[in-house]
Amino acid sequence: MEERLLAERGRWPLWLPVFLSVGIGLYFALPVEPAPAWGWAGLATCFGLLLLVRRRSLPLLLAASCLLAAALGYVVAQGRSLRLAAPVVERPTGALMLEGVVVEVEALPDGGSRLTLDRVAHDRDDIVVPRKARIKAKPGLAPVNVGDRIRVRAMLMPPAQPAMPGAFDFARFAWFRQLGAIGSALGPVTVIEPGAAGGWRGEATIAINDIRHAMTARILAVLPGDRGAVTAALTTGDQMPISAPMMQAYRDSGLAHILSISGLHITMAAGLVFVGLRGLLALVPPLALRFPIKKWAAALAIAFAGFYTLLAGSPVPAQRSFFMTGLVLLAVLLDRTALSMRLVAWAAVVILLWAPEELIGPSFQMSFAAVVAMIAAYESLTPRQGAWRAAHPGWAPAIGLYVFGVVVSTLIAGFATAVYGIFHFNRFAVWSVAANMIAVPLTGFWVMPWALVMFVLMPLGLESLALVPMGWGVEGVNRVALWVASWPSSAVTLPILPLWAMVVFTLGGSWLCLWRGRWRWWGLLPMAAALASMAFARPPDLLVDGRGDGMAVRAGDGSLLLNGKGGRILKETWSRRAGPATLERWPKKSSSRDGRLRCDESGCLWRVEGRVVALVKDEDNPEKACAGADVVISSVPLRGTCRGARVLVDRFDLWRRGPHALWLEPGGVRVETVAGWQGDRPWAWHPHPRKKARVPAQAAPREPEEKRDEEDD
Repeated sequence: MEERLLAERGRWPLWLPVFLSVGIGLYFALPVEPAPAWGWAGLATCFGLLLLVRRRSLPLLLAASCLLAAALGYVVAQGRSLRLAAPVVERPTGALMLEGVVVEVEALPDGGSRLTLDRVAHDRDDIVVPRKARIKAKPGLAPVNVGDRIRVRAMLMPPAQPAMPGAFDFARFAWFRQLGAIGSALGPVTVIEPGAAGGWRGEATIAINDIRHAMTARILAVLPGDRGAVTAALTTGDQMPISAPMMQAYRDSGLAHILSISGLHITMAAGLVFVGLRGLLALVPPLALRFPIKKWAAALAIAFAGFYTLLAGSPVPAQRSFFMTGLVLLAVLLDRTALSMRLVAWAAVVILLWAPEELIGPSFQMSFAAVVAMIAAYESLTPRQGAWRAAHPGWAPAIGLYVFGVVVSTLIAGFATAVYGIFHFNRFAVWSVAANMIAVPLTGFWVMPWALVMFVLMPLGLESLALVPMGWGVEGVNRVALWVASWPSSAVTLPILPLWAMVVFTLGGSWLCLWRGRWRWWGLLPMAAALASMAFARPPDLLVDGRGDGMAVRAGDGSLLLNGKGGRILKETWSRRAGPATLERWPKKSSSRDGRLRCDESGCLWRVEGRVVALVKDEDNPEKACAGADVVISSVPLRGTCRGARVLVDRFDLWRRGPHALWLEPGGVRVETVAGWQGDRPWAWHPHPRKKARVPAQAAPREPEEKRDEEDD
């Protein structure tokens, strides 16, 4: 063991981001928020352990180093959570007058816009004032620029909780962006102070966002429809104007990564600037012979890549790609050689230390998984490709080698990211290889070069000269996405991948990709075990949202029957994670096709596997609605009725614990809730009774305050 470790000592630093991730993941997996002192105590203990074993055996030294890295990741994650703590609205506010400084304006496909406000204020004393809020404005909004202070009549609500246990946690996402409320504008937006964001940081943010929005508007003016919307996504990172059918086509065809400014775009842009500028300077002999034009081109390529990253809003894939590309070009400036896998490792370390919450998002996971897998594969393939190319000169073998590279890269990246796509989205694009073989070369050789020309011509007002031919290429990519998405079973919904399986797959993949010796193939065993877990995954039999309005039950053919309530996001999430959803409508005063579900004005009875489940909605006579039921799910308070049921979930339970998922198992009923899944964390759902207005002293006595609060909520 020690000999193998010594033989691969050059690969040891690559494990630093892995164990930083272990510590960060441990923080997010805890069921309760621990005291900060525990993290610091663990870090000090691991550091002391490292000092204690530094002169002992190598395995002990490496184990202590790994523990220290994990402890550091844990401390960084908790520190980030504490530093970004900000007030969160406790409940829907009703109408209020809202003020704030606009820090982001996003155009929506329906013509409306989504405004993110900072330094929020409102006119209600009984409502928490969030630091940031995001509101949706209707079409016809007066021109609003980033940096303006606005006033608008709006309604706010807390960030949405997960639609079911294990689903995307928008509340956690919002916590780390200090977004304490979301809502809708109820009237026109009034600009009360243009350019209210002060300070160099605010001015820089305003400048970048103004450039982004101005570029998006000018692109859409030249290229209307999805052609312009996709062009804007490729150049400014703004995907909001893309229509829903086109966005779904990109997802189903496996081309969604093209819309996200990441390694493909940053690397192409920086490479084209470097090669093009160096070629132009080489045409001037006095410059080429007397000055280091290669280093000049590298420096300008770094600057352009940084500008492109900022223009795109600095998403995680773009940050990773800019860091890696910048290091490669910096190596050119310093006359050094860069090591690709180490570049990825250090890029991951920088992002994890700067924004540890990105670890649990799909963007970070899929981006780094694809890059690490491709670099590990080409570390072995590149020498063989070079030898084969030397033995087969000519343009035909070169084309064949390029096609081979596209196919192999797509397969490797597709497999590496598929597991994370299944975990987060429960979707798999079956024909992604075919789509990428056409779309990626078209993007690299036609679309991106014209995008660079567009950047040069836009300050002169001549951007249409580049946008028109760029639009031809974008239209070609759009057609490929629509064509491949129309193929049979272009995208399939797969079973839920458990969290432990995703972690095991990641550790196995890290072992396979980061080592170089033959023992790396051991990593295939945990990867296979993780994939096999999907065969044993069983979706819930019954789902209910946090108010009891939205419900879903398992039909006789295994599909999911939804009652059509609860909103679009809830229905899409349930269909994806517990479906597929059936086309059958929820019966109102009749029975379902399989005869299991029967409904009337008081509620529904669902009979399955010898059990009776009552779905109660009659507040006047709940005892009749739940008579003889083993399980009772009620959208109204039961107040002590239906006590004969083995499992009882009423309106108060839903309010306190959020959406419920139930499994009808041979040994009983298993119940999971969003509150139990989230744990007692800062971003988790904490129900707050509605505050009551003060009652005059001479008023007649009323019900106990606690009871009235619960009934109102």
